Amino acid sequence: MRNFKKTLATTLSAAALAVSLQACSTYGDTAAPAAPAFVPTGDGPALWKVADEDTTIYLFGTVHALPSDINWYAGPVKTAIDGSGSLVTEVDLTPENMAAMGPLTIQKASLPEGQTLRGLMNDEQRAAYEAGMAKAGLPAPVLDQLDRFEPWFAAITVMQILLQKGGIDGSNGVEKVLEETVPAGTERVALETVEFQLDIFDSLPVEKQLVYLLEVLENPDAGVAMLSTIIDEWKVGDVTDLATMLFENAEDDPVLMERLFYARNANWAGWIDERLDTPGTVFMAVGAGHLAGEKSVQDYLATRDIAVTRIQ
Repeated sequence: MRNFKKTLATTLSAAALAVSLQACSTYGDTAAPAAPAFVPTGDGPALWKVADEDTTIYLFGTVHALPSDINWYAGPVKTAIDGSGSLVTEVDLTPENMAAMGPLTIQKASLPEGQTLRGLMNDEQRAAYEAGMAKAGLPAPVLDQLDRFEPWFAAITVMQILLQKGGIDGSNGVEKVLEETVPAGTERVALETVEFQLDIFDSLPVEKQLVYLLEVLENPDAGVAMLSTIIDEWKVGDVTDLATMLFENAEDDPVLMERLFYARNANWAGWIDERLDTPGTVFMAVGAGHLAGEKSVQDYLATRDIAVTRIQ
């Protein structure tokens, strides 16, 4: 279960985070040729390209919450964004859709009348939860407010608060910046719905949700420090080390990994395959964990004989 703080902080659904306070292609009988090894220059986060004769799709790994002093919107990334006619994100983060996220999230996250979060815990869990909240500097009123909600939402909310206290804020996240800076007239495409992303967590067994919540609070300072280290690897494009940190304990919870990463990566590779049939230039921005490690989007594209070239 130790992997949960990493996956929650870096690939946490853009929707949940927002509301709790986002070469060439070849086809044929043979596999696509392997691209030359790319050596990160340290000039910025990783950027890839999939292309055929009339379509280009850029793949950019995002972090949904960042410090204010990271300038990733430059160089090849900015050029790719400015030259794209479509922006593809995990969910629709336009202001209109954001306005509807809050009520939907509250509806899904609220416990039935008469139940409380701490009432779902045994004595040992309750003691650990209250001690962890105190260690994190979260006062009694926060405990009372979170009592209305299911453990998955409490875990997301606590993580959000801890990251903000550590100077890592969703208002600086990649999706937020894209929403504010994407050229006017850019087509907007969402790979998933808000409801789908929320259901990834909402459908987990309560027992597992409680374990995840307690893991977040076990060492609050360590969680923020760990994400800071992950961001350091992301911002210089070191995908190898990023994958190592994110997935070192992936085998501990295969169900969560399948839901959060692998099944979605396969679906998005299918979307890219179909989109290559339509001419144009596309900038696709999804959580960085989906473009790193085994069973990444790129791996699933390879099974479709679609070549991916790294350009930053």
